[in-house]
Amino acid sequence: LYGKNTQALGEEELAALRLKYFGFIFQAYNLFPVLTATENVMVMLDLLGVSRQIARERARELLKSVGLGHRLDSFPSQLSSGQRQRVAIARALAGDPKILMADEPTAALDAESGLRAIELLQMLAHQQERAVVIVTHDPRILQFGDRVIHLEDGQIAERLATPRGPSPLHAMGAL
Repeated sequence: LYGKNTQALGEEELAALRLKYFGFIFQAYNLFPVLTATENVMVMLDLLGVSRQIARERARELLKSVGLGHRLDSFPSQLSSGQRQRVAIARALAGDPKILMADEPTAALDAESGLRAIELLQMLAHQQERAVVIVTHDPRILQFGDRVIHLEDGQIAERLATPRGPSPLHAMGAL
C-alpha cells in the first residue's frame, strides 16, 4: 500500500499507516456522547498532532461541508441519525485520508437520510479523488458504485457492471 509491504509491518507501523491513509465510518457512528460534534471531529486531528486551535477550525469547516454548520456545538444525543452519520463522515475526513472505509453507512438511517449520506460519499470520491469502499447489504446503494463486488464466504462471487463503468480512481464495493 503506497509503496509499503503491509505484510512486513508491525502493529505500530500498521496503526500509523491506517492513521495516515484511511478514514473509517462505522455503522454505529462511534461518537463520544460527552463531546460536541466539533469535539468529536477534533479527536481525529488530536491523534494527528494538530494544535487545538487549528483542529477546532478544521473540524468546524468539515462539519459545515457536510451540512452541519448549524449543529457545531450539539451533542450526539441532540442529533438525528443522519446528522450523527454526517459527524462520523466529517471525522473520517479530518485526517484527509486517501481511502474512506464505510461499514453499513445507511444501516441506521431512514431512506432519505441514507440517500443523502451515499450521495455525499459519492461526491467525495469523485470531486476529491478519494477511494470510497462501502460494505453493505443495502441493494439501493449499488447504483452509486463505480465498481461493485459481491462477496460470499469471503470470496469474490461476481463483479457487477454499473451504469458508469469502472473508474481507476474510485472504488465503492458492496457485500
